[in-house]
Amino acid sequence: MRQDAQRTGVIAKKLGMTRIFAEDGAHVPVTVLQLDGCQVVGQRTKDRDGYVALQLGAGARKAKRTNKAQRTVFAKAEVEPKRIVTEFRVSEDALLDVGAELTADHFIAGQTVDIQGQTIGKGFAGAMKRWNFGGLRATHGVSVSHRSHGSTGNRQDPGKTFAGKKMAGHLGQETVTLQNLTVFRVDADRGLILIKGAVPGHDGSYVKVRDSIKKARPADAPFPGAVKSAKAAAEAPAETPAEDAPVAETQEGGEA
Repeated sequence: MRQDAQRTGVIAKKLGMTRIFAEDGAHVPVTVLQLDGCQVVGQRTKDRDGYVALQLGAGARKAKRTNKAQRTVFAKAEVEPKRIVTEFRVSEDALLDVGAELTADHFIAGQTVDIQGQTIGKGFAGAMKRWNFGGLRATHGVSVSHRSHGSTGNRQDPGKTFAGKKMAGHLGQETVTLQNLTVFRVDADRGLILIKGAVPGHDGSYVKVRDSIKKARPADAPFPGAVKSAKAAAEAPAETPAEDAPVAETQEGGEA
């Protein structure tokens, strides 16, 4: 495994925040992320598409709410219709089979990750709340404009307000990426990833989690990833009773 090889990330669902007590008794605030059926639904290759990437899907969506083009893609991949679909750029040696489902132990405790999500929308906000302005003086002489943003342009020259001026407007609902967040704990059985600190987005939203680009990936992290094959799980034989299991004997004319 090349240390500089780029493996795929995962799509996780943000459940909310809680706290966990460490071994020394300190409480650590964590964000709980859950892998909600994160599967590979497509591949992008250099020869066919010009770049190498994996297309992942997560969350369940009703077939009647999925358009025909997407239903065709999901049917070809033999996976359930997904609520969200996105791509992760990967190295050529990190491609995964279509239909493979990623598990929470794709990441290990202590490693750093980058998480991308959409911030909570807060509607129309003033300049003080949106840009942390100090506002005007709260003393004599300022009349009903204590929280205004002041002047926004110049006089006849240039006679306009420059683009990008910090003013009142829509706050939130922006795609942001938080880097170097620490994975505090991983629960592979329940598909949970506990991230130390806050993660962008509201509860129930989906975020993209991948290895940090500024710090090296741990050597013991699974490569190309921790997956379970959906086809293998479907084709697994049903459990049969053991040969030495006691069998109830029936008597003639009676019940077992």
